[in-house]
Amino acid sequence: MDFVLGGVAACGACLFTNPLEVVKTRMQLQGELKSRGTYQVYYRNVFHAFYTIGKIDGLPGLQKGLVPGLVYQFFMNGVRLGSYATIESLGYIHTDGRVSAAKSTLAGAVAGVVGAVMGSPIYLVKTHLQCQSTSSIAVGHQYKHQGMMHALLAIYRQHGILGLWRGASAAVPRVSVGSAAQLSTFSASKELVTDTQLFSEGSWLIALSAGMISSVVVVLAMTPFDVVSTRLYNQPVDYLGKGILYRGFVDCFSKTLKNEGMTGLYKGLGASYFRLGPHTIISLVFWNELYALYHN
Repeated sequence: MDFVLGGVAACGACLFTNPLEVVKTRMQLQGELKSRGTYQVYYRNVFHAFYTIGKIDGLPGLQKGLVPGLVYQFFMNGVRLGSYATIESLGYIHTDGRVSAAKSTLAGAVAGVVGAVMGSPIYLVKTHLQCQSTSSIAVGHQYKHQGMMHALLAIYRQHGILGLWRGASAAVPRVSVGSAAQLSTFSASKELVTDTQLFSEGSWLIALSAGMISSVVVVLAMTPFDVVSTRLYNQPVDYLGKGILYRGFVDCFSKTLKNEGMTGLYKGLGASYFRLGPHTIISLVFWNELYALYHN
């Protein structure tokens, strides 16, 4: 049940944040491997991107990839949050009754790796679908998928079962870093807020406050890995299924840094926070309240 609760909480957050995920994906692919000033800027900032996509692709364009997004959130975060809840309930993240930063970070990273590997094929498809747009505002490689199942079957037929896990090399560090930062910060912050006695014991405001603190840490730690992950998943491939632009995580990271500078690794930072921030807060609050409700 811990795994189900984690998945349901993440899906609830995804319904609200998927449009921002579309914006984030487009902004991370804009000007790929090009220095500032040498490419056309379709999306000036998160608000302009939101307006542009809604105007040209229509309101459905802002919810592209919603179905694989929900499936991904349910399985990836179900496994990730469920694993962490199990580890926490067994007492492995505590030392002398207090949350251990080292143990909670390690537990969060391990839970993230398991979730990332399991959810990678769906994240691949989600990225392809969210990138698809009208040619006048298209960025990145444009795949021609007609939906989640069509995309999964097309990739499988062209590149086999391993083709569905293309980009997993970026998903593992992305999710493990994000998960470690998110869950360790959330556990420690929840304990800290409880100690201040600002809110009554068991109040949902404790989880909300801890989620807000956790969201800032997650975005700062995760964005460079998120940019690399998006680009590896969306890059065009040859007939063997090998990436044309990047050989892997390190190659993508170094090429982005060389061609676009450090700002390239933080492209779409504003969109990342507007997406990851609310998603982190909403999913952690949902998860905390559902977990408490079930176990009580």
